[in-house]
Amino acid sequence: MKSERLPFSTTLIVGLTLFALFFGAGNLIFPASLGQVAGTNFWPAVSGFLITGVGLPLLGVVAMGVSGKTDLLSVSSRVHPWFGLVFTLALYLAIGPLFALPRTGSVSYEIGVTPFLSANAGHLPLFIFTVVFFSISCFFSLNPNRIVDIVGRFLTPLKLGFILILVLAGLIHPMGPIQPPADEYVSIPFFKGFQEGYLTMDTLASFVFGMLVINSIKQKGATTAKSIAVACLKSSVVAALLLIFIYGSLTFLGASSVSVLGRLDNGGLVLAQAATYYFQSLGGILLGLMITVACLTTSIGLTSSCASFFHTLLPGIPYKALAVLLSVFSATMANIGLTQLISISVPILTAIYPMAITLIFLIFLHPLFKGRSEVYQGAMLCTGLVSIFDGLKVAHINVSAIDSLFSHMLPLYSLGLGWLLPGIVGGIVGFVISLVNASKPIPSR
Repeated sequence: MKSERLPFSTTLIVGLTLFALFFGAGNLIFPASLGQVAGTNFWPAVSGFLITGVGLPLLGVVAMGVSGKTDLLSVSSRVHPWFGLVFTLALYLAIGPLFALPRTGSVSYEIGVTPFLSANAGHLPLFIFTVVFFSISCFFSLNPNRIVDIVGRFLTPLKLGFILILVLAGLIHPMGPIQPPADEYVSIPFFKGFQEGYLTMDTLASFVFGMLVINSIKQKGATTAKSIAVACLKSSVVAALLLIFIYGSLTFLGASSVSVLGRLDNGGLVLAQAATYYFQSLGGILLGLMITVACLTTSIGLTSSCASFFHTLLPGIPYKALAVLLSVFSATMANIGLTQLISISVPILTAIYPMAITLIFLIFLHPLFKGRSEVYQGAMLCTGLVSIFDGLKVAHINVSAIDSLFSHMLPLYSLGLGWLLPGIVGGIVGFVISLVNASKPIPSR
């Protein structure tokens, strides 16, 4: 019997692809900002960040491999078919054309191009850049079966090269001594870093990128559930090692920069000034290339994954037409401004993120409770009730009575983790209900 074990070279390429798909512009910015504020507490802070910024997303990829399902819709429909459709649609819209896709273009422009323009450059440069950016992204997305080869073999080494130049400079020649921590990093650095990892939103993307990678693994020769799960796990380890090294290095870069640069408003400014510090006038060019390639790889993965999903829902529309349509829509959205995109999308992401985390752990525990739908329903219902109100709070729609009730009853509610205990209790109650239902005699007809 022929072994389905994939060669190491294939595992390496798939792992590099996972790294490239997850590691967008936001992933560059957040660790540098975290390091500045965490200061001498950057080790516990980055440890917490790695759990939610690396651990959960890669668990999501492995979970999709373990599930044995062909797409997120099939997995989320274990709760209920209607829930599966609504949840999957909301997730794809949020990390696709309504926010994440347009953001790849607008962030690339703001960090990679704006510093080289005059103050009165106007709107035309943004328009031209987004048209070119999303045209390139669309071109590479038109053949989804080659995404892993395109991103893994070509774009990832390019991206890694740009990033390594900067982080190695920071590791070999730190800008200055690390300063004391500030804000919540003084008292709870690990937990604050844990919360900051949510900002990457990569756990949501793990469902999307997971299926992209799984389909590629199948094409490479793995067909059984076990071989697919093992290949996902090995590839995730490759991606995790790279992410841990880059995140740790960027956090150290931020922590060592305060004595020279001062505390800056965001990680983009930290990287821009650090690049200038180490490489003078070439620093801006280096950072621009780094950000643009980072965003481009993420854009290619999201365009391909979203086009495949909408083609499944609307089989009458060809995949390539959907990829073009998504690219045009994203280019248009990128021109309305990053601030407006964030204000619309963050409440939605805040509401569905805890449900995505809960779904990942339910997939792993699925054999333990034998896939009983009541467990899925109880856990997701209780998680969703709290996370939806978290989303309303972020949108500044305050329901004071419920907020007060949750604040007094739910542990960790003030830290945005109030959904954790209800989700666990809901799953246990669902399991008990499933046992009761199973023990009831079948009515005679």
